[in-house]
Amino acid sequence: MYLVAEGNGDAIKEGNMTSDQQKAKALIFLHHRINDALKNEYLTVKDPLVLWNKLKERYEHLKAIILPKVRYDWTHLRLQNYKSVSAYSSEVYKITSQLELCGEKVKDEDLLENTFSTFNASNMLMQQKYREKGFKKYSELIS
Repeated sequence: MYLVAEGNGDAIKEGNMTSDQQKAKALIFLHHRINDALKNEYLTVKDPLVLWNKLKERYEHLKAIILPKVRYDWTHLRLQNYKSVSAYSSEVYKITSQLELCGEKVKDEDLLENTFSTFNASNMLMQQKYREKGFKKYSELIS
């Protein structure tokens, strides 16, 4: 987002026609944001697109590692395991952000259903009342 805001976002796209100045700005930004050990490893890379692709290739496999754990967390997320609705909601947003990072879109209907399905059996009446209210957005339910 920063690269786009600064007008340098095209520097990391295939077939770009950016100026040398834009490429340099994008490269400086990328070098400032990566770990020091990686800076040394990629010190000789002079094209921001090449650096971007090398970093992407290096970390793309992490999705395959993260995704199963996040799916497990999503499946086993229970409202009653949290001291407050706020803590539960924070965890929901953390998990859904990770799912989206891995390419899985989570809809409001999914958020609502997952929350409703986590109610204790003793709270089935409450679950039914919340369902009857017809919430369309997760944020409405939580508030």
